[in-house]
Amino acid sequence: MILNYAYKLSLYRNEVYLSMAASVLCIIDFSESSRKALQWAIAHAATHKSHLTVLYPYRLTRAQYGESAIALRKKIEEEAHKSFQLLEQDLLANQKISYDFKTEVGFIADRVEEHTKRHPVIFMVINKSIRKGNRESFDELVEDTEIPLVIIP
Repeated sequence: MILNYAYKLSLYRNEVYLSMAASVLCIIDFSESSRKALQWAIAHAATHKSHLTVLYPYRLTRAQYGESAIALRKKIEEEAHKSFQLLEQDLLANQKISYDFKTEVGFIADRVEEHTKRHPVIFMVINKSIRKGNRESFDELVEDTEIPLVIIP
């Protein structure tokens, strides 16, 4: 009887922890499709009273730009923050949710895996257009993810 009570208490604590600490993770690439994904994620973060983390994973390809990796990273991140500020003004200004924006270098699947190791996630929202530039990473993400995944067309 005591063991059963302890088990139920443990389950209850896990549910409370997840409802209080878990977030919605939205992967964006600043396309129109990712704007729709972000709108969907915002609505559901509000419904679940969850934190929203917006993640912009990107790759460093020096040959494409002819810059050093450090200069390229700085340039990409500055552009990403400017682009997110526009989304923030349009979509998040009047929302009553907590959120943060992160830029991270790497494949989508790797960045998501690292994020979910450190932070509990209720579900992840991603737009289908991200697949165009990162097909292998996108397919790996869909195949290997262990959290609910919503793909927005």
